[in-house]
Amino acid sequence: MNKSIFEITKMDCPSEENLIRMKLDEISSIASLDFDIPNRKLTIFHTAQIDLIEKSLLELNLGGKKISTEETDETDFRENTNQRKLLWSVLGINFIFFLIEITTGIISKSMGLIADSIDMLADSFVYGISLFAVGGSLTRKKQIAKLAGYFQIALAIIGFTEVLRRFFSVEKLPNFSTMIIVSILALFANSICLYILQKSKSKEDVHMKASMIFTSNDVIINLGVIIAGLLVNWLNSNKPDLIIGTIVFLLVIQGAFRILKLSK
Repeated sequence: MNKSIFEITKMDCPSEENLIRMKLDEISSIASLDFDIPNRKLTIFHTAQIDLIEKSLLELNLGGKKISTEETDETDFRENTNQRKLLWSVLGINFIFFLIEITTGIISKSMGLIADSIDMLADSFVYGISLFAVGGSLTRKKQIAKLAGYFQIALAIIGFTEVLRRFFSVEKLPNFSTMIIVSILALFANSICLYILQKSKSKEDVHMKASMIFTSNDVIINLGVIIAGLLVNWLNSNKPDLIIGTIVFLLVIQGAFRILKLSK
């Protein structure tokens, strides 16, 4: 048995972990995957095909770089029995906040909140793919991934259309206080999701986990919406809200293309 350690520089949150799992699922020589998200490290236990593993990780464009490969006597790779329960938990949190943000975004006329809700839904898709495709065939997993990817792109295009409409028309200013309050709650939700997924996998200090949380893409988006809310109030303009909405929709499309790449 071989043990290879990779540095995944763009592995910012559990969504990337699930994308990597899907990509490597088709390689039969892999016995186990051990993710260390705070340190952006991936340990792979495998019998052969290291070149194929490296190639697959590079195709994800997540900055995968092999650090070392060595032989190991470790052969007991028992699956975490709580994995499905944990995935259901984070899927539930993400989907609930999708509903909260899409509702408050429409009511408060904030494209930033609406875009962040779509990002939450995109994360739910990734967790859902992992759950519903567990034990299924590779073909089924790819079909689910393709459906999720195209659906995300469709939602993002609708969002872009609405951003353009609001940019060139006179609209009521979004409610900045709603943007800030809901984004703070979403920030806490993202922090809880990361903690749930890490607590059973990592022996790392809690402070290391916290530092990881505040470098994740989802948290950066939440902070972006908060800043946009402050700027809306300060500048008395809806442009900051439209700008953050556009940025988030671009991130959603980027994630959708990653998923579609897995479905080929």
